[in-house]
Amino acid sequence: MDEGDRPTDTDGSAGRDERTEDHSGATSDGSDDGGPDGADDGTDDGVPDESDRAVSGSSGDGPETGREVDLGDEPESSGEAVVSGESDIGSEAQGAPESVGGPAFETEETTTADESLLHRFRHDREGALMWIREMLASVGVVLLIGLLLFGVSGVWPPMVAVESGSMEPNMQVGDLVFVTEPGRLAPDAAENGVGVVTHEVGQEVDYRTFGSYGSVMIYTPPGRTGSPIIHRAMFHVTEGENWYDRANPEYHNAVDCGSLANCPAPHDGYITLGDNNGAYDQASGLSPPVRAEWVNGVARLRVPYLGYIRLIATGQVELNEAITRTVGSALPAVESALVSSAPAA
Repeated sequence: MDEGDRPTDTDGSAGRDERTEDHSGATSDGSDDGGPDGADDGTDDGVPDESDRAVSGSSGDGPETGREVDLGDEPESSGEAVVSGESDIGSEAQGAPESVGGPAFETEETTTADESLLHRFRHDREGALMWIREMLASVGVVLLIGLLLFGVSGVWPPMVAVESGSMEPNMQVGDLVFVTEPGRLAPDAAENGVGVVTHEVGQEVDYRTFGSYGSVMIYTPPGRTGSPIIHRAMFHVTEGENWYDRANPEYHNAVDCGSLANCPAPHDGYITLGDNNGAYDQASGLSPPVRAEWVNGVARLRVPYLGYIRLIATGQVELNEAITRTVGSALPAVESALVSSAPAA
């Protein structure tokens, strides 16, 4: 009996020590656990108490310990999966901005380059961009002026270049002449639909243009292949009229109407003359009396030398010839001034 009670007391004291730490020092003698109750405590395998479960859990020998380890491993594996998933998402997230940011960066560089080029084009003081800018600006100004003049004149082109010296000295070769359509800006003295005041009427009402009486008009007779003619309107005739007596003998060499070209007048029209010419256009055979429908426009204003740009561009005048005429036109005045200022011998 003593040998049977000894393990019981020992097991019982060990169980009590595991139950509570506060009463670890208070132990009973071996007789308290003796008897059937003590044997039941040491040998009962039915349901383990809390201390047994705690001891078994800490030792890791039972099957429950294996399950607890497995359960502990699963969160770790799942945690690793979560971590790896976060890294994948992070890598994808890092990769996505690079693929998207690349074009955005290139677009920003392109925009910056474009802005830089535009800034240089607008502000460069030298180089190709400056020359291009100045050329485009000049062309733009010319086109703008042309459009404004077209709005005023009503004809295109609104300006014509003088090609010959037939109207000298009142119009020079290379002059650019502003023209209006027939009837536009017509003076009160023009009692016709084309707005032309003849030299004959101009003398009566004292109407002058370009250094003499009457209007200078631009016309194109039928069958003419060259440039339009710019001459002064001298007087108007009607169909079948004998205009020999009205003509100035200085501008024809006829002795009567029969020997004068276009006399009598084949139709209504204007008798015209270049200010520097020695004969009427109708007497020289240049044109029949000018019908109203042949009139392209009426000259209003001239700009010296600017017409050379068109004449040079069309090949009608060489550059050196234009320079010689432009410079040479000022030489006589300079020479006469030098002579007049020289001391007498």
